[in-house]
Amino acid sequence: MRKKAAHNSGLVYSTEHGRTCPKCEKPVTQCNCGQKKAPAKGDGIVRVSRETKGRKGSGVTLITGLPLAETEMTALAKQLKQRCGSGGTVKNGVIEVQGDHRDVVLAELIRLGYQAKKAGG
Repeated sequence: MRKKAAHNSGLVYSTEHGRTCPKCEKPVTQCNCGQKKAPAKGDGIVRVSRETKGRKGSGVTLITGLPLAETEMTALAKQLKQRCGSGGTVKNGVIEVQGDHRDVVLAELIRLGYQAKKAGG
């Protein structure tokens, strides 16, 4: 099933492949036409928080504000998950690590040279 934008500018999302490049209509991970989205520029501070909303009470540690491309973020997520000894994922530019590992993740990010701080309570 394919969804088209309301203003007929081309395919933007496919349920088969997820986000697609507006220029070549290939999945973003396979696009090589130069239309890839650049990492978001924030205030330069990486925020580490905990969230349980929508997870049936199970908490996850969220890492936001990383100025990294998708492949670099995936590699960092793997390193953080190994350091914490738990699972996790990367969704929409946010690293999720299962469990409350804010202190461990914060220390690791600072050790790696990021300007990081706890966010939310």
